[in-house]
Amino acid sequence: METAGPRTRAAARLGAHATREEQRKRRPVRRWQRRRIGEEQEEAVFREVVSFTRDPLPARYYDKDTTKPISFYLPSLEELLAWTPDAEDSFNVALEPLKCRQPPLSSQRPRTLLCHDMMGGYLDDNHHLVTIPPVGWTNAAHRHGVCVLGTFIAEWKEGGQLCEAFLAGDERSYQAVADQLVLIAQFFRFDGWLINIESSLSLAAVGNVPPFLRYLSTQLCRQVPGGLVLWYDSVVSSGQVKWQNELNEQNRIFFDSCDGFFTNYNWQEEHLDRMVAQAGERRADVYVGVDVFARGNVVGGQFDTHKSLELIRKHGFSAALFAPGWVYECLEKRDFFQNQDKFWGLLGRYLPPHSICSLPFVTSFCLGMGTRRVCYGQEEAVGPWYHPSAQEIQPLFAEQRPEGDGQGWVKTHCCLADAWNGGSSLLLRGVIPPEVGHVAVRLFSLHVPVPPKIFLSMVYKLEGPSDVGVALELTTGDAGSCHVGGISTLSAETSSRHSPRPLRVPPTKLARWVGHCGQQLSGGWVQRCYEVNLQGCVLQDLWVSFSRPPGSREQEAFVCRLGELQVVDANSLLRPLPRVQAVSVSRVRWQRAAPEEEEEQRPARLRLSCALHWSYPLSHVRCFRIHCCRATGSPAEGPPGPEKPALLGLAFVNQYRVVDLAVAAAGPGTDGRVEFLVEPVPREGFLVPKAEWGRAALLYSGPHT
Repeated sequence: METAGPRTRAAARLGAHATREEQRKRRPVRRWQRRRIGEEQEEAVFREVVSFTRDPLPARYYDKDTTKPISFYLPSLEELLAWTPDAEDSFNVALEPLKCRQPPLSSQRPRTLLCHDMMGGYLDDNHHLVTIPPVGWTNAAHRHGVCVLGTFIAEWKEGGQLCEAFLAGDERSYQAVADQLVLIAQFFRFDGWLINIESSLSLAAVGNVPPFLRYLSTQLCRQVPGGLVLWYDSVVSSGQVKWQNELNEQNRIFFDSCDGFFTNYNWQEEHLDRMVAQAGERRADVYVGVDVFARGNVVGGQFDTHKSLELIRKHGFSAALFAPGWVYECLEKRDFFQNQDKFWGLLGRYLPPHSICSLPFVTSFCLGMGTRRVCYGQEEAVGPWYHPSAQEIQPLFAEQRPEGDGQGWVKTHCCLADAWNGGSSLLLRGVIPPEVGHVAVRLFSLHVPVPPKIFLSMVYKLEGPSDVGVALELTTGDAGSCHVGGISTLSAETSSRHSPRPLRVPPTKLARWVGHCGQQLSGGWVQRCYEVNLQGCVLQDLWVSFSRPPGSREQEAFVCRLGELQVVDANSLLRPLPRVQAVSVSRVRWQRAAPEEEEEQRPARLRLSCALHWSYPLSHVRCFRIHCCRATGSPAEGPPGPEKPALLGLAFVNQYRVVDLAVAAAGPGTDGRVEFLVEPVPREGFLVPKAEWGRAALLYSGPHT
């Protein structure tokens, strides 16, 4: 059997991206030049002769029909051991760093693991021996401070043969597999592995499972900070597949060899009672399985899942929710959001939140999907879209009562009907009863040592005629040493809630960020900006408060949409942004338009697919927006045509795959022209002038026969 070399050799392979072959793949098309088109702008110009016989793209990385990048997996042991990092894999690399959280995952507070399973597996991302988490899922989870694990699954007779091949031999065999799993997690930037072996093993093979788990855990921890290895409750120490539904003497050796244990689902309370002594001080490392479908002899599933969580938390264990897609798969699709709210609302008391602990904090509440795409109140595209990497930080799931004895309330709902930026907004509905002056809802938990000055921004709009007041409030901790300047304090408790002072006259250098503060924006949105001066404080919570109009004594109902919230270190807005540089065009493929398209459109149409690459420090941006302008004519080196830039999509790395872009065929003696523009979207959320975007133009002629 082929074996991997030492860790040093594996690490060397990780860095060996710029091989001659990979440089050939990335080399821009044909000839190119860089030309200046203004005082501060440069544009790379690439020339291409249209050809319909270009070499196909590697099938492992791209869909053979559309050339879209596809999710990555390894179906066999041979492919796992032979895998090495390749530049073509880069579309599947998660570039969103794992955000810090409080308390950290390493604390002994019970945790919650979600194990996704959709319609018996996945639709596009099917289970295989080694499944790499889809990059969009990893980016979205990391943005929320949540770890993501890949899966190593061996089942049935074939899985048993595979495991015998690397576990029944000497240590070099299982270390080779472990080294590859570590290398894959390191390269694709996810956080560890769930090991699930549901095949009987020989005594020799099962005897090597504990050292395999120990070696994998140790190496992963060295290469992936905070990496985790979990073991699923299936094989016991004799090598037989016997689901125990608990941690006990028959499977404890595997628990002792890795970071956590995921139990099977058919447990009762007596199983939990026995596990308390077995787990000892590691109760948080036992993830008690809950099948949301409620198959078998279970305590609770479906809308009774909370009954299982109540018992799990009572005993101090972590929980592993399996197949929460039940809400979508088995219930009415049109009621999905309402059913989601119901399902998670029942679990809310058993799911303690972790706190955000870094700035800037910016969210537009986008779910990473929508029925249209909006940019700062302006509709850009109509039609359904789905991009998990575009999901922004989501609020706490909560229903808040007012301060006092009244019966007011505020409820939050995600909403696709309107958006300020992205595809959705946060809908808040509530009632202010006559007995109280205001109601408030806590949307985010934070644990951020606050710099001396911060700016806050809120974009919102009230539905219908309403004079209800809307305000942003914050809670600070360490009130004994916390000095708050220029803010009226609402309470004198250890945790104090404050109403920030509106920012009325923005400093000149902050004009981009606060250019619309206090103004009515497009679509009826309003932006409010605030300035807060603090010293020695920790920012704990963000609230939105709703107050009755002056003089009103009646019950006040309201509906409000939140489009965006921001908390920004003032100093970060004074630093200049870098420019997008070195935009290149490569991996070009041309296709003729379908006959029906040719009949409907004149001049003749082509379909262009290509890869864009550029250089930009990713720590400065939320994402990149990719645009194009299409034109034909001469002179070839002239300015782009009058077409307004059209949004193609979003990128979360320094590359983007353009797929089946319709362009006009170049006429005799003329060049066709497509200009690509790369717009950085800063983490602070303001618009970057077009002069600071990156750009490259593709000039094409032909096709030649």
